[in-house]
Amino acid sequence: MPDDASVTSSLAAKIEWLIQNRWPAGSRLPKNNVEAAAAISEATGEDLSSTTIWKLRTGRSDNPQLKTLKGLSTFFGVPIGYFGDDDEAEETADRVAASSLVGESGLNREALRALVELSDGGRQLVADFIISAARLEQGREKAGEA
Repeated sequence: MPDDASVTSSLAAKIEWLIQNRWPAGSRLPKNNVEAAAAISEATGEDLSSTTIWKLRTGRSDNPQLKTLKGLSTFFGVPIGYFGDDDEAEETADRVAASSLVGESGLNREALRALVELSDGGRQLVADFIISAARLEQGREKAGEA
């Protein structure tokens, strides 16, 4: 998952993050914008073109119609505030990230409760470990691209 700054930095980054991280379970990721637009349109009834999806994903459009945002919000199961550029967007991105983890990666409610019950020092240790592990994986991914 990208760091918080990249998730909330632009509408294009937010939409790309949703496609990569919140695509409906059991469905394969779209290979292109045509597939993405078709899946979103079919699921929501909102007619989105592949050109609209392309413009949004590439940042060529950063002021979509409200009906487009409502369709994306419905499809990805996020509040429409996620697409804003204020504090609500960052908070929503955090909630979206947390809800994506629960049940999908072995991080269950029991683990979350245990985390809450840790001391401040224990929670900080866990947070430091998670950040270190993410940086390690990002470094491996970049090394594989070279």
